[in-house]
Order: sequence, then C-alpha cells, then structure tokens
Amino acid sequence: MPELPEVETVRRGLERAMEGQRLVKVEVRRGDLRWPLPKDFAQRLKGKTVTGIGRRAKYLLADLSSGDVLLMHLGMSGSFHVFREQDRQLGRYHHHRDKHVAHDHLVFYMASGATVTFNDPRRFGSMKLVPRAQLDDEPLLKGLGPEPLGNAFDAAMLAQACRGKKTSLKAALLDQRVVAGLGNIYVCEALYRAHLSPKRMASTIAGRKGEPNERAQRLVESIKAVLNEAIKSGGSSLRDHRRTDGDLGMFQHNFRVYDREGEPCPAPYPPPLAGGEGACGGIVKRIVQNGRSTFYCPVCQK
Repeated sequence: MPELPEVETVRRGLERAMEGQRLVKVEVRRGDLRWPLPKDFAQRLKGKTVTGIGRRAKYLLADLSSGDVLLMHLGMSGSFHVFREQDRQLGRYHHHRDKHVAHDHLVFYMASGATVTFNDPRRFGSMKLVPRAQLDDEPLLKGLGPEPLGNAFDAAMLAQACRGKKTSLKAALLDQRVVAGLGNIYVCEALYRAHLSPKRMASTIAGRKGEPNERAQRLVESIKAVLNEAIKSGGSSLRDHRRTDGDLGMFQHNFRVYDREGEPCPAPYPPPLAGGEGACGGIVKRIVQNGRSTFYCPVCQK
C-alpha cells in the first residue's frame, strides 16, 4: 500500500494539474470502489474549481469552491495519471497505460484541457465528498496522530505517545494514532537508521514521566530523514506506485534493509556505531510482526 512519500508525490503531481482549475466534467466509469460513490458524485463536482490539493496521512484532499472536500485514498493499487493536450500533440503517452485502461474508473476533465484519470485494478481505493466544516469530525481522519514531517512532531511528542506502551516499537510506529502516514517500508528503514531493534519495547524511548531519551531523538531524526529522501526520489515503486506522469519512484534503490533478507548489513550508517568504522558483520534478517514482514540487522539494531 502506498505510504506517505508515495501519497505526497501524487499530491504534488495533482497540485500542478488541478489546483486553480475548474472541473468541466467528471466521468464515472465505475462507481463501486472500496465504497460506492454517491449517485450525484459527478454532478457535485462539475463546474467547481479546485482551490487546493492537500494531504493528511495517506489521504489526499482536494478543496472545492463549493465548500466540499474531495477526500481520496489510493488503496492498495490506485494511481492518478495526468495527461495534457501537449502530450497528445507531441505523440507522447506512457506505454504501460495501454494495458490498464480497463481499470480507469474515474476521469476528471479540467478547464485547462488536462485530464486526470484514477486507475485502480483492485478497487480498494476510495473517494468521498465531505463538507469542509465537517472535516474535523470525519471518521476516516479523526484520531490520526501527528504528521511526521510537521514541526509539532518531535522526540517529546513521540516519547509521550509511547510512554508505558507494552507493544513493540515497530507496532507503535505503524499505529496511525501514534504518528500518521508511516507504513511498513519506512518504519523498517527509519528503525535501521536509528539503530533500534523493531522488537524493542516502545516504552523504552521514554522515561518514567514520558520524557524523551536519546533513542527517541535518534528515531525522530531518522523518520524525518528517510521520508524526505523518499519524497525527493518520488517514492518507492515496488508494484503499483507510479507518479502522476507515469514514471516510477526510485527510492527502492536506496533501501538499506527492507526486502534485503540475507544480504550483508550496509553499516556504517550515521549515527556511527561504537567501535569505529567498517561493516558490522550482520546479515539482514526477516521476521513477522503483527502479520507484516520486518527487515532489520540483528547486530547493529539493539
């Protein structure tokens, strides 16, 4: 499932194509996504201007001039593709799209001449119109934790959220109430960079009163660093993720541990391990936690 960097990459592509533009027409080719679309979905969008494209955790939010917000989730296989008139004039189109047009479920026609197509083979994606005034009470968003790239997310906040937790650090970071938008890939990568074991108890990054220790500081810095690097690379394309221009994300080539079972640990990696330079000698291991694969180095992640 796309995680924060993939969703943010898509958001930036949609922002360029949709923000400030009027929706001339919305074509609903199949309305039974994860949840059925309302019957008046296309009518409520037609003629409205997209005033902003935002993101909350793994959700995309398109603000409309009507006062509604189009709340969107990519699900497991959803993707948006932007096609502009100049692409047609130059004979430019992405060859991989020809194989998947049967799964183009919605098409947004913009006044600029651009079309934005939502493709979702598995149909776990979703779209929902929510009045902006009711967004804070929206069940899909209510209860989400802080944004990991926001200024408010720091070691003190994470330590308080993990205080007294009797679950693993990996499970705590995947809890969207603790921090929003993280998923399996980037939790594995952040824990590796912080040299913290995914099996470590979550409460060990906090003192008795919930004050952050050095582990919490390292972890927050690692989370922010790996997410920013992934966004800069367009996210990770393992199966379904593509940017809105059809290109693949490239961060999968920078994985340190994820999906690298049996390979040598690539340490040293800042912050440096005690004991000087050189590889730690560990081999990346895979275990299952809460039904998800976890990849880590048992030597340098403690």
